[in-house]
Amino acid sequence: SLDAVLLPECAAAVVDGTSPHVVEPRYPAAVDRYVNLGRFYDVDALKKRRLEVVTHTEAYKEAYQRAFHCLKAARQVERSAFSRMAQGVDRTRLDRRVSGIIARELRKKGGEEGITTRRFLGSITHKGYIWRFDSVDALCPKVYELADSWELAGEMLARLHQAAADNGWDTIVCCAPEEPGRIEHMLIPGLGLAFVTSRPGMEYGQKPFRRVRLDAMTEPQGKARLRFQTRMAALLREEGAAALKDAKANHDKLEAVYNPYVDFDGVRTLAALEAGRLLSWLG
Repeated sequence: SLDAVLLPECAAAVVDGTSPHVVEPRYPAAVDRYVNLGRFYDVDALKKRRLEVVTHTEAYKEAYQRAFHCLKAARQVERSAFSRMAQGVDRTRLDRRVSGIIARELRKKGGEEGITTRRFLGSITHKGYIWRFDSVDALCPKVYELADSWELAGEMLARLHQAAADNGWDTIVCCAPEEPGRIEHMLIPGLGLAFVTSRPGMEYGQKPFRRVRLDAMTEPQGKARLRFQTRMAALLREEGAAALKDAKANHDKLEAVYNPYVDFDGVRTLAALEAGRLLSWLG
C-alpha cells in the first residue's frame, strides 16, 4: 500500500494527505494543490451505513492504540536489558574485529559519492515480523552475518558505514524500525557487500560469507533477570501483533463497506489525467 510517489526528475511528489499523515499545500494552486478523491463517493448511500462506518473506524483505531502501547512497553523492557548487556562488551576485541573488516573489505577507494540511502528491511506486521533478506541477496553476493541477540551491532555498523562513505562508496542503510537512529543492516551494492544483523525473530537464514558472533563478545550478568525480561518483551510483542491483526481485520471490514459506493472508474480516469500532467513536465 503506497502512501506517496516521488518523481525527482519532475521535482514533484504525489502524497496521501489524509489522516494520520495530513499534508497541507504550502503554496496552494501556485505550487501545490489538492486532488479531491472524495468526489467519487456515493455520499447519500454511505450515510445510510453510517453506524457500520463509525463502528469499524473506532474499532481499528482502538486496536492500533493497543498495538502501540504493547510495542512501546516491549521496547522499554528490551532497552533496560540491552543497556546492561552493552556494559559487558569486550570493546578491545570488538574494535579489533571492526578494524580488520575495514582493512580487508573497505580499503579500496570507490568512484561513487558516498551517498547514504536509508530504508527499512522489514518490521512487525499483523502477520508478525517480516524481513526481506531477499533484497540483500539480490544486491550483494558477499554477506557478513552479525549474530547479535543484544543490539550490539549498531555501533559496529555505524563505523563500517562511515568508512564506506569516506572511501567513496554509496550505501543503503537499513534502520531498526523501532529505533530509526540505529543501523541494523548495511548494503554496499558497488562492492556487492552487505552486513546483516541476525537474531531470534530476524534470522538471515542463508549461508553467509562470514559470520561474526557478537553475542560471544559480552558476558551476561543477572541471567535470571535477563531471561525474564526477554520473555516479557516477547509476550508484549505477541500482544502487539495480535492488536495489529485486529486493526487489519476491522480496516478490511471498513473498506468492504465503502467499496460498493466508490466510483473507481472515475478514480482511474483522474489518476491517468494527473499522471499525464506530471509526465508532461519531463518533455
